[in-house]
Amino acid sequence: METGVVIKSTGSWYLVRKEDGKQVECRMRGKLRLKGTRTTNPVAVGDYVDMEYDHEEYVITHIHERRNYIIRKSTNLSKEAHIIATNVDQALLIATVNHPQTPTIFIDRFLVTAEAYNIPAAIIFNKTDLYDETDSAQMQELIGIYTAIGYPCHAVSAEQSESLLPFKALLANKTTVLSGMSGVGKSTLINRIEPSLNLKVSAISDCHDTGKHTTTFAEMFALGENSYIIDTPGLRSFGIIDIAKEEISHFFPELFNVSEHCRFYNCTHTHEPGCAVIEAVQNGSISESRYWSYLSMMEENGEKYR
Repeated sequence: METGVVIKSTGSWYLVRKEDGKQVECRMRGKLRLKGTRTTNPVAVGDYVDMEYDHEEYVITHIHERRNYIIRKSTNLSKEAHIIATNVDQALLIATVNHPQTPTIFIDRFLVTAEAYNIPAAIIFNKTDLYDETDSAQMQELIGIYTAIGYPCHAVSAEQSESLLPFKALLANKTTVLSGMSGVGKSTLINRIEPSLNLKVSAISDCHDTGKHTTTFAEMFALGENSYIIDTPGLRSFGIIDIAKEEISHFFPELFNVSEHCRFYNCTHTHEPGCAVIEAVQNGSISESRYWSYLSMMEENGEKYR
């Protein structure tokens, strides 16, 4: 029996890096696949697995306990969730104010998911070389909102190498999952940091200013000793999952911090009198965009608020 880490998952085969550095293709043992699971992928990039050589192929026989994982709602309606990555030190969201625009609801759903699974998160605003004055002002406003909450933000451009230095420093000695909508330039950024990887990139669609899916499967890449990034497929949306409606506000740090001052201990922060959260939105200490994201997630979980 040997141990390794899953560095690529195609759904039926897995590329595993063994302890000696050699990479081997594995399949998953049938009974491991059939265990009751609510996810579309029982094995994910970042998983440590045991494997054995059986009938001229490697077979995964055991998945080690995960330190953490980050998931999103699956597009496969027959299952509930898709594991994006496991055993990560941080999650970085690559966002763009324009070319294409990353909606704040997408950013907030990503951050809520990272909070729920106790994974430190940061936002990387990319393509700053393409921004006009309005775009730049909007980016600075968003940076102000998110840094005030406690999320580090960096503005970068793949065309301006100096701007990449803080981003590169952020990746050192960590296993980092990179996520973002299609077209935000994840693969281009990775290529700038580590040109030897030569990841495939695709032009933005002229018609809709949206990205084409270039990364098909999640994959882990080495950036040097003890530094790894997990590149994930570009997402159209980021649905939250496994979070009870009454817990959603717990994963908005600024809402959670003022909620202790609400009149009612079970306040939903949607309509109740004496709600400290609503008051904070009204006086500007909680941003309206964050509050509307919160209401959107509450609505998704079964109740509508207008």
